[in-house]
Amino acid sequence: MQDEQQFSALLSQLSGYRSQLSGLRELVLANAIMLGEIPAPLFGEDKATAFIRDRFMESALEHISLDEVGNVSAVLPGSGGGGTILVAAHVDKVWDGSIDHSVTVSPELLKGPGIADNSIGVAAMVSLPEILRHLGIQLKSDLILLGTTRSMGRGDLAGLRFFVENVQRTPDCAVCVEGVQLGRLSYSSLGMVRGDIYVRTPEERDWLSYNNKGAIVALNRIIDRILAIETPRQPETSIILGSVMAGTAYNVPPTKATLRFEVRSEQRGMVARIVDRITEIIEQINAEDGVHAELSVIARRKPGGIEFSHPLVKSTRKIMERLAIKPKVAPSTSELSTFVDKGISAITLGITRGEGKHSLDECAAIEPIFYRFDPAGGCSSGNRWRIGQ
Repeated sequence: MQDEQQFSALLSQLSGYRSQLSGLRELVLANAIMLGEIPAPLFGEDKATAFIRDRFMESALEHISLDEVGNVSAVLPGSGGGGTILVAAHVDKVWDGSIDHSVTVSPELLKGPGIADNSIGVAAMVSLPEILRHLGIQLKSDLILLGTTRSMGRGDLAGLRFFVENVQRTPDCAVCVEGVQLGRLSYSSLGMVRGDIYVRTPEERDWLSYNNKGAIVALNRIIDRILAIETPRQPETSIILGSVMAGTAYNVPPTKATLRFEVRSEQRGMVARIVDRITEIIEQINAEDGVHAELSVIARRKPGGIEFSHPLVKSTRKIMERLAIKPKVAPSTSELSTFVDKGISAITLGITRGEGKHSLDECAAIEPIFYRFDPAGGCSSGNRWRIGQ
């Protein structure tokens, strides 16, 4: 009962937090910009984690550490009588250090590769100790802040999995922080398999022959058959063809082609059945076309999670409703699945609105980060803001 009263009191104070936090606006933006300009490719996140570690030290956090896979973590001690809460944000980006990581700042937008995924998410996590102190909030629970490495692509959440498997005290609950999209509320994980299909044609063929069609045609036959696989609408199931890479010229049939794909489903066992069917398609193409095609799985997820009625989800929805943020409930295939596997209650939240994710023109809105509370009409910035205005 006392905890419910304290939570209700906290909700009533949300309307005043924006004005109280105005002095920290520059801190949060500075952290986001500096993180955005640090390259943090998969397996090369050390410069970004060093920056996070320095910020943890400036906030006088305890137990600051870098582990064997590069994760950086620290603890903000609670007053006692609570559990342990983990707030995690993935540090790695899809871009390597060969591209320009400069962040362009305008009155409305931050623009730069990786700014939305996930520099803003990491900046929010790093800024959290100063935010709590500025508001005069001390949690009963210990708060673990974690910047995870090796999350994206072939990293397959290896950083977070290592941390959860080796942490001395298992968190009671966790919050995964993503830069976008505002209103995101994920509390369950989809079953998922992500993989590459490689097609290779024999090198000894006459590539100038009129009848030679090359690896693209063979890959297209595989794609046609994958698209013919029936997927149920309920439970929601999808096959996503993400990218195709092949060829170098107009007049040279390629000997190699690659398809990146992902299969998702809410139903346990459905992903495995679809992947078995894709494997059969590949074997059939190998036998019929005389090419070599193979499937390489780079990531797997199991379906699961907590319920809509779970106290963590209910509390989050109440906070969003008080801020006039409409929850956008959708299952996740990212860090949340690691907590699902370990039986840890967890959610994923987004900080702001953005566009162009994983493009060089990736951008994120500034104003929704500091959401305006309007008790009469909701969030005034949210009612009018659009990227491109």
